[in-house]
Amino acid sequence: MPRRLLPALLLASAALLTLLPAASAPAAVPAVRLADDPDDEAYPSAEEVARAKADADTKAADATALEARLAAARTDLDRAGQVAEQAVEVYNGALARLAKAQQAAKAAAGRAVAAEAARARAADRAAGLVAEMYRQGASPQLAALDALLGSRGPAELSAQATAVGIAGTQTRQILDDATGTAKAAARAAAEARTAEATARTAAETVRTAKDAAQRRLADQERQVAEIGRRQEALLAELAAARDTSVDLERQRQEALDEIARREAEEAARRAEAERAAAAAHLHPVPDREQPWSAEGAAAAIEFARSVIGLPYIWGGEGPQGYDCSGLTMMAWRKGGKNLTHFAADQYAESTHVSYDHLRPGDLVFWTKTGRAADIYHVAIYIGDDQMIEAPRPGTDIKQASLWIMGRPDFYARP
Repeated sequence: MPRRLLPALLLASAALLTLLPAASAPAAVPAVRLADDPDDEAYPSAEEVARAKADADTKAADATALEARLAAARTDLDRAGQVAEQAVEVYNGALARLAKAQQAAKAAAGRAVAAEAARARAADRAAGLVAEMYRQGASPQLAALDALLGSRGPAELSAQATAVGIAGTQTRQILDDATGTAKAAARAAAEARTAEATARTAAETVRTAKDAAQRRLADQERQVAEIGRRQEALLAELAAARDTSVDLERQRQEALDEIARREAEEAARRAEAERAAAAAHLHPVPDREQPWSAEGAAAAIEFARSVIGLPYIWGGEGPQGYDCSGLTMMAWRKGGKNLTHFAADQYAESTHVSYDHLRPGDLVFWTKTGRAADIYHVAIYIGDDQMIEAPRPGTDIKQASLWIMGRPDFYARP
């Protein structure tokens, strides 16, 4: 086409467009779309993309917050169980103290009875001596002295002198016995009264500890139920936030829990290794290996294995269930050792060992304060960093990793 005709054609086209009806004018389309593309609807606008991204970010933030709340619920559940178990062990300790106080009171009462009987016998002898003095009108010593002065020869004099000495010794012994046994009886009676008062106080402590344990357990049961409902609601919200199902979210949380558990156990294992290394540096001479009974340990472990699956029962000594120290007490009773049904006492009654010297059948302990007197949980070690324990109220006796509760604070061999 000749170049000089182009302006004229453009002007003519523009004029023609102005004469067309408004309805026939083509609709405006976004710059990102092609006017002749039959699939225009497949391309979102920039506004739609931004809105979708914002929705995704919101759901992701909601999911993160929900996961944090689930983790907090698990922490609350563990804390409730630990508090309840601590209350149970306080009750067990009070029971142990009561048993000892009752035994002491019984022994003191027996001593008081024996002392009173001795006092009564000594008093009878003293009364007989006094009666004899009245009958003779003088003391046995004076009567013997009169006989001594009236002797008729050396042989009779010697015999009478011996009689004077014997009479004097017997009289002093009788009087000393009367005085000494009276004082001993008074002391024994006072000790018996004190022991009885101690036993009454211990009984009151048991009642208080029992009430506290019952309240703690009831509170723990309520918290477990509430936390369970909270977790189910959070899982439902999480499923909605991620457009998944509750079952899938539960499986995902269980997998995350397992990962967290393994990481925590590994951290506890490393902490124990660091502590052992530090102890070896401070005390380079290794601890002497403590005596260990393979037969006793095997019997204790066999019993513990036999009750896996039974429920945690506070104060339980079987056969329906056990608490932590009830389990270890009964296990080692099978192993030939008598332990008190109280975790702190079990540590005191056993030989303390380190992790490096831990053997199957040994006991492992946990405390919140680092003090042995405040031990609240005990389990029996079975080897290969595994233990059998009655974990806490609301759970069953199980085999678990030694590190499941973090690094143990103490180890001991019954």
